[in-house]
This record gives sequence, structure tokens and C-alpha cells, in this order.
Amino acid sequence: MIVKQIVKNKIEYNVKERSEKTVRSIAKSISWRVVGTIDTVLISWLLTGEIKTAFSIGAIELVTKMVLYFFHERIWNTIKWGKKLI
Repeated sequence: MIVKQIVKNKIEYNVKERSEKTVRSIAKSISWRVVGTIDTVLISWLLTGEIKTAFSIGAIELVTKMVLYFFHERIWNTIKWGKKLI
């Protein structure tokens, strides 16, 4: 009985250990959005020919997509599909 509890606790600990912390999701959101925003600004600049418009578009999408990505990442972190049990 004690051995079963120890094994169960070990498995539960490993599952929790694999979950990402909120701060990691935030860091990933920010780093990805920097890359994405640079891309958006460049594309907007090429299409409009106006750097001010390109930065305006980039600034708006920076905030909206970072928030969307954060929640997307947190939801995927709760899904067990595709995760290996250790």
C-alpha cells in the first residue's frame, strides 16, 4: 500500500513537472511576438510604402496576438494529448 502511494506520487509529480509555468508562457509569448511583429511591420511597409502605417499596424497586432497566444498556450498546456508519461 505504501509502495503504491509512493509510485502514484512520483507519477503525479512528473506530470506536474512537465507543465509549463505561467512565467514561461509569458516569456514565450513575448519572444514570439517580437519576431512576429517585425515580420508584420516589414510586410506592412512593403505593401503600404509607409513606415508610420507599418509601425501602427505592428503595434496593434503586437498586443492582440500576444494576449491570444498566451491563452492558446495555457489551454494547450492543460491538454494531455501528445504528452509522454515518465
